[in-house]
Amino acid sequence: MEKEQVGTKKSWLQVPHTYTIIFAIIFLAGIASYIIPAGEFDRVEDEEGRMLVVDGSYHHIESDPVSFFEMFTAIPMGLEKGAQIIFYIFLVSGVFGIIRATGAIEAGVYKGVKALEGREKLLIPLSMILFSIGGFTMGMAEETIIFVPIGVAIARAMGFDAVTGTAMITLGAASGFFGGMLNPFTVGVAQSLAEVPLFSGIAFRAVVYIFVLSFAIFYVSRYAFKVKKDPKASVIYDIEQKAKTNQPIADIPSLTGKHKLVFLIMACGIGFNIYGVFNWGWFLTQLTASFLIMGLIAGLIGGLKPGNMFDSFIEGAKAVTFGALIVGFARAITVVLEQGKIIDTIVYAASETIGHLPHAISAIGMLFIQAILNLFISSGSGQAAATMPIMIPITDLLGLERQIAVLAFQYGDSLTNSIIPTSSALMAYLAVAGIPYEKWIKFIWKMILGWLVIACIALIVAVAIGIS
Repeated sequence: MEKEQVGTKKSWLQVPHTYTIIFAIIFLAGIASYIIPAGEFDRVEDEEGRMLVVDGSYHHIESDPVSFFEMFTAIPMGLEKGAQIIFYIFLVSGVFGIIRATGAIEAGVYKGVKALEGREKLLIPLSMILFSIGGFTMGMAEETIIFVPIGVAIARAMGFDAVTGTAMITLGAASGFFGGMLNPFTVGVAQSLAEVPLFSGIAFRAVVYIFVLSFAIFYVSRYAFKVKKDPKASVIYDIEQKAKTNQPIADIPSLTGKHKLVFLIMACGIGFNIYGVFNWGWFLTQLTASFLIMGLIAGLIGGLKPGNMFDSFIEGAKAVTFGALIVGFARAITVVLEQGKIIDTIVYAASETIGHLPHAISAIGMLFIQAILNLFISSGSGQAAATMPIMIPITDLLGLERQIAVLAFQYGDSLTNSIIPTSSALMAYLAVAGIPYEKWIKFIWKMILGWLVIACIALIVAVAIGIS
């Protein structure tokens, strides 16, 4: 599911709370409305009903600064503007809460990983493929934390180390999150804001996902077998010497017939959603309804009583309160910029700055901007809400497809999740595995560079083929 910042554990890099940063940006936007000249573009509606900016039409208009009180009214207005996306996140997360409560996900994953015990060459690739599916379908991120202990125990039992056990679980999910083909919390939200067909470009994303996952599997496997051959090659060799290498594997819950039926319902539900999107033009409202039906059927088949089922639904929705509400707060930034009539001035200045650069370089620049912002806005959907209203007009002016802006956001957001110290999911699973953050950096930095190269090449290709 969408990553979120819990804030229960402070890292060595003290960064203000995400909501603090959002509030600060809202106030800076309000102050900017007194300084930046007001202006606007003419807009026209294309054949698909999207409002496009008209190149060369920018002109100055009368200034209309935002008052102190209006900075606060922008927040409920932002929540209102983002209501469809916010409730989509809440409801879909509630459905996944029901599915998790059936125990099917834990039982299925434990069964699969346990079955690979003793098969060293298959353990890492199959585990990473398994978790990557969760990454690109339901945005699995912090959900991997509960699987890290068993991954560490199995890895150590096979002669690897805790880093290997952690990586084969979390980097598998991260690879799927990076691919994002059906991720409703990042790609789905960004595409809805960009007004492009939901989950369009799925074939291109799938190809990039294969490269991302393959490189991750190669990287983790190479490290793991180097450690198996020479334990001193482990980045946490001292820690491994103190750890009990013969610690027992956790009790594995049995995979029952009910659990298998839950998986079947999930597969049918996701397949039905894909069909609806590409054949019936489904959007967020229809997808949410379909998810609700899928969750209720899965809960009943999984043996949950109606009361317990809706308790689980609420728990699932509560888990994403941070990420869901931040969509509305981030949209408040756009509200202030629009009320102050300076958003088009910012877009014009940005387009003029990069307008003379090759389109591929501009796309890569967007990627780096999103990667930097991810350090401060840890919610994927919140980051989309904050940046898409600015990035989309820029792509229009540059003559780029809007899908490029979505890809730049998606890759920039995903790229740094496994390395930034402000990621609560990262810091949590490192704590569970007993891996110091600086040791993890030593292990993963080359892989992140590899992913960055893949992302840049993917954007260059996307620009060249004009992905839409």
